[in-house]
Amino acid sequence: DPEMKKRILESLAALVLACAVGSASAAEASFALDPFPTDKLTQQASLQNGAKLFVNYCLNCHGAAMMRYNRLTDIGLTEDQIKKSLMFTTDRVGDQMKVAMPAERAKEWFGANPADLSVIARARSSGAGSGSDWLFTYLRSYFRDATRPTGWNNALFENVGMPHVFWELQGTRGASLEEIREVKDDNGKVTGFVRNVVNFDSSGARTETQEQLEGTNHHASRHWTLGPLEGGSMSQAEFDSQVGDLVAYITYMSDPTAQKRQRLGVWVLLFLGVFTVFAWMLNRAYWKDIK
Repeated sequence: DPEMKKRILESLAALVLACAVGSASAAEASFALDPFPTDKLTQQASLQNGAKLFVNYCLNCHGAAMMRYNRLTDIGLTEDQIKKSLMFTTDRVGDQMKVAMPAERAKEWFGANPADLSVIARARSSGAGSGSDWLFTYLRSYFRDATRPTGWNNALFENVGMPHVFWELQGTRGASLEEIREVKDDNGKVTGFVRNVVNFDSSGARTETQEQLEGTNHHASRHWTLGPLEGGSMSQAEFDSQVGDLVAYITYMSDPTAQKRQRLGVWVLLFLGVFTVFAWMLNRAYWKDIK
């Protein structure tokens, strides 16, 4: 099927690009990943709530073309529930979870089509942590930045084009970026260091200060610090739980059979253990009279 081949190639290209961009962004931002609460992956209520959040907040711009609505029966939803509560862009439960926004409009408004999220949880995996850790941190690391077109920025993914879609739930805040930079002469020799601090207040206003550091016992670095949250309709714990549910669903979506394979793997290992015992006993009985 040419169309299927095209989708697979597009997904592979997106996977490679997302890995490269994600790893580079995380390294440049020097922002540690928070651990994703993995227990949510085995909780049907969390996965169902995550599916609801995905449809209501993400599917307006981001598609998941490698996922079909009827796979949601695997997390305990009936087809009737899926049709009534989660399907807004199609009438057939076997259809793919495609984005509601036309591609030509997305390119006009954002300059590029928003990424397909089918395998984003796998694409964002790196040495710093799992893709789930990356998503869990990213969705909770927005701050106000009046210099950006959307009015928002992100400490993990700097200068991201996506606005903070959950700001009414989480609230707003400022941030601070501290950088220590090398000062070099015309020959490229390090002659000193400067500390540059960029502050954003809770409304996004930007201020910047710089100072010369004494001595050369320093090293180049950059570090983000997020300010206190203001005005969200949820507490931080409640918001973190909601984001955890969403990330759990996105993680499930990237590999829907992962939990089933793990359960099956336990039984396979038990079978191999018992089989090994019987094979050893058979071998001993077969060779006992042969010297």
